[in-house]
Amino acid sequence: MKKRLIKIAIFSAALLSFSISCSDDFVEREFNQAIEQRPLTSADEVKAFVRGIYSSMRSSNYYGCDYLAYGEVRSDEMFSNLGAGYFTTVQNYQMLSNDAYATDTWNKIYETVAKANIVVNTDITGFAGAGAVDQAKYLQGQAYGLRAVAFFDLLKLYGQQFTGAGELGIVLPTKYDPKAMMPRATVAQTEAQIDADFTKALQLMESENAYDDPATKTDLSISGLKALMTRFYLYKKDYAKVRSLVDDIVNSEDYKIADAGSLKTTFSFQMNGAAGNSIFELAVGINSALATDSYGHIIGLNGYANTQLKEGVVDLYDDNDVRLNLLTEDEGDYFVTGKYTQDNGADNIKMIRYEEVLLAGVEAELNGGSATKALNYYRQIIAERLLPKQKVDGNGIPVVDEDGNPVMLTGSDQANAITSVTMADLKLERLKELLGEGQRQWDLLRWGDKSYKPSTVDAKLLAFPIPRAETNVSGTPIVANPGYDN
Repeated sequence: MKKRLIKIAIFSAALLSFSISCSDDFVEREFNQAIEQRPLTSADEVKAFVRGIYSSMRSSNYYGCDYLAYGEVRSDEMFSNLGAGYFTTVQNYQMLSNDAYATDTWNKIYETVAKANIVVNTDITGFAGAGAVDQAKYLQGQAYGLRAVAFFDLLKLYGQQFTGAGELGIVLPTKYDPKAMMPRATVAQTEAQIDADFTKALQLMESENAYDDPATKTDLSISGLKALMTRFYLYKKDYAKVRSLVDDIVNSEDYKIADAGSLKTTFSFQMNGAAGNSIFELAVGINSALATDSYGHIIGLNGYANTQLKEGVVDLYDDNDVRLNLLTEDEGDYFVTGKYTQDNGADNIKMIRYEEVLLAGVEAELNGGSATKALNYYRQIIAERLLPKQKVDGNGIPVVDEDGNPVMLTGSDQANAITSVTMADLKLERLKELLGEGQRQWDLLRWGDKSYKPSTVDAKLLAFPIPRAETNVSGTPIVANPGYDN
């Protein structure tokens, strides 16, 4: 990997001299880019580097904004109206190999990988202090898991698996070496590396589970890791693996579906790190707010109002669906305003939540599992999404009691009336539940659905261009994606 792009911000000796174990503010510190990385020598230093991984992930070029938008503006549920010029080349499939979106996201995700590599390759065997080695091993598990997420995100964005144009995946650096030049692995090799990283992460974290705290949402927990793994194994169609992971999370009883009354506040600033349905989120807060570069500002009506619902999407919801309260109409256009509520971008970034895990369970159970369990998961969500409504008889006439009062059906009543769930139901429910959260394009592609793509656009452009700054390096083995700069 080219030195200019992969040499990351790292500690100076002076920076490491203060007690980093006492404060999460470490992630806001500027790293020194001019000093080569020295070996980490304590669990506190390893922990600080994991904090640095989180910091890179919440960048506006990654989960802080752009990566979420990519999953929406190329989908069947939302689009960029090109307001303020954002996502124009992405929306219109007009990217070139020097496109800022392709380049900046590539750089930020590989920065994430580089920091993770420093952690996973640290020799922790000589760490001094009670429990230091065990704690560092758990932290290394977190780093393996975060590296797997980063590799998976790179594969989805730059890999050729959905394009019909080849079998190339991504570059897979597994050690911090800013001078290394590596070719792209195949898609199959990339998937194998992601699988290996997730497997290693789980093995290390479970072996040191005394350090696991699922109540701390802003640290990757074992359940958080398993939840993120469900995304990859759904993509791989390893439904048995997904079923096992979902069972573990459900059986932990650590999480609950956001009920109808609190649905809106689960995404609010006041609920940062405290929502019962949140499994893993990236800490932001006021001091680290991304302001006008945040996803919430890009899509919000008080910001650039760039990304909005496609025509007809709002009509997919039942009239008594509480999720309609998360949408705002403006002159006939609809925007997702209730999930990202802070104009200054101070919302924590909700990486994954319990409802998505249950939907993964529905899909996995429908593919080789238990139809009864799939229906149970599905009903649990529906019960908390439908507000009470008046019962009607077989002729569609509203039912009243003997005193003339309407007979009302609760959300649970309506859910329990559902007798089966299909893949079509699941796909629609994922749209309604995860709207605006950056998952839709990847769902459609893994289902083999490219209908959202304009018919005039070649499928090879589904993959982002490999940045020209990489392919222009003398002697580089990195091969470009076809269709750009021709």
